[in-house]
Amino acid sequence: MTDDLERATFAGGCFWCIEAAFKELGGVHEVTSGYCGGHVEEPTYREVCSGNTGHAEAVQLAYDPDVVPYSELLRVFFTVHDPTTLNRQGPDVGTQYRSAIYHHDERQHELAAEFIADLEESGAYDDEIVTELEPLETFYEAEPAHQDYYEKNPNDRYCSINADPKIRKVRERFAEKAK
Repeated sequence: MTDDLERATFAGGCFWCIEAAFKELGGVHEVTSGYCGGHVEEPTYREVCSGNTGHAEAVQLAYDPDVVPYSELLRVFFTVHDPTTLNRQGPDVGTQYRSAIYHHDERQHELAAEFIADLEESGAYDDEIVTELEPLETFYEAEPAHQDYYEKNPNDRYCSINADPKIRKVRERFAEKAK
């Protein structure tokens, strides 16, 4: 990673789907699927799926803030997942699928907290936003089979049903930022 790139970490359901959506954005140089927010060191996919590790499936982005600022990443994040469903996204249920922002510094924390407050105040959602806002302690990279999953498995039915709509939203709503 060059000195000009920053990192952001988001959890919004299955990491395959969130990864595919963020990869559509110009300025995003790398998206890595992984796990964070739990108590087990070096968790495996199977362990995280059990719901017993405390980890969320998450993605970590390396991005150029001069091309796509953190505030724009927040807009995309809140567009491609439902921040009002506790421990659930679509068909995926469990704490590992929770909505969370893992901030890397105080600036990210402040921007995310303000963004959520603005959404709540504007009534953007019918239900309360349940997105957790936590400092990133450790991000564990997922196994190689889970990296670039959508690209490697374009005909996967799960991806067709769950990732494709997120990708379409990014392409339509953020066309000026799309690759």
